[in-house]
Amino acid sequence: MKIRYLTEALREDVQKKMVFIGGPRQVGKTTLARYLAEEYQRNLYLNWDNPQHKTRITGQQWPPTTECLVFDELHKYEKWKSLIKGIWDTRGNQEKILVTGSSRLDIFRRFGDSLLGRYHYHVLHPFTLRELNSGTPELHMPQPCHTLDCTDSGSGLTELFRFGGFPDPLLEGSERTLLRWQNARFERIFREDIRDTENVRALSQVELLGALLPKRVASPLSLSSMSEDVQASPKSVIAWMDLLCRNYYCFRVMPYHNRLERALKKESKYYLWDWSEVESEGARFENMIASHLLKFCDWYYYVFGIKARLWYIRDREGREVDFLVTWGETPWFMVECKLTKGASKPLSYFGERLDVAQRFLVTLDEGHHYLDRKTGVQVVPARRFFDGVGLRGDLLLMSMHLCSGPILRRLRLL
Repeated sequence: MKIRYLTEALREDVQKKMVFIGGPRQVGKTTLARYLAEEYQRNLYLNWDNPQHKTRITGQQWPPTTECLVFDELHKYEKWKSLIKGIWDTRGNQEKILVTGSSRLDIFRRFGDSLLGRYHYHVLHPFTLRELNSGTPELHMPQPCHTLDCTDSGSGLTELFRFGGFPDPLLEGSERTLLRWQNARFERIFREDIRDTENVRALSQVELLGALLPKRVASPLSLSSMSEDVQASPKSVIAWMDLLCRNYYCFRVMPYHNRLERALKKESKYYLWDWSEVESEGARFENMIASHLLKFCDWYYYVFGIKARLWYIRDREGREVDFLVTWGETPWFMVECKLTKGASKPLSYFGERLDVAQRFLVTLDEGHHYLDRKTGVQVVPARRFFDGVGLRGDLLLMSMHLCSGPILRRLRLL
């Protein structure tokens, strides 16, 4: 097994609390949880989908000397929350507990949590370039808005771009394996996961919505247009998009606004967890960068508690920048994606308005890496940029500096 980037963080967290591992199907959650459990001599793996395991789970039938328990797909049990709470409250830290699932494990963060204070939540992401070429990162607390160090993240970019970041197709490196894997995963998500855990009557329409999304990646999603395509009300489409995000088929990037309630009213962009499904190379490249940035933000949030967030920027005049990452409420760095080198006036424009010093134009073209001193834009190959947003120990130990100051000028954003 290739050691995953969350290994050390999970190993540390499980010593004191339960650990919930969420994330998309087939990203490696079960493999990682069982790898950690095997560090204990008396460990037990129980999967809700196994009828025999189901009986043992509801009856809490396992040896009292068990040191580590792994519960897989437990979210499919309607009363799993009270079950796991009872186990923890009666046995305390006597048993280390890892819970994995492809949906719903994060629902408490949005609707209140009867398990508050008893667990740490993590999202396991697909492989990104830095993780492919290095070990697990060290757990050093980063300084606010540090400078990204874009050096060189090694090999594997071509394979990652083509096959996506999920372990099976990426490590196999076969087109045949990829296509078969994509078909099987799509069917499992829409015909099993959603059916088993969500109260949805129009499954065929939800499946159609999922099939249409790969061609809508990288553009603000018009819900009215999508509602016409799937012949459903905009209200239903909104609910179904939330459902697809909850089941880790896609994720949402909202437009940046200094007032969140206004951002919520505007059209968001959606990206797939498996960017290999996106046919357009330009959209796939943007999706791959979005995935790298979301993983970067989630690492800061779940491991360190730092509220790093991913946005895109668009104003009333139609100027747009693909991505903005904020540290708390402070804009940190901006990213524009292009397959080949080219000008990006919005990067300079928004950089000045938002007082963002780090402005990146990321390209697949390996032949260009320089700072345009006139605009303040750094043109950087994707391979080097992915090093800057990679999760590695030495990045967090580098010399840091604070953001350049408060935002003095505000944008008239959509």
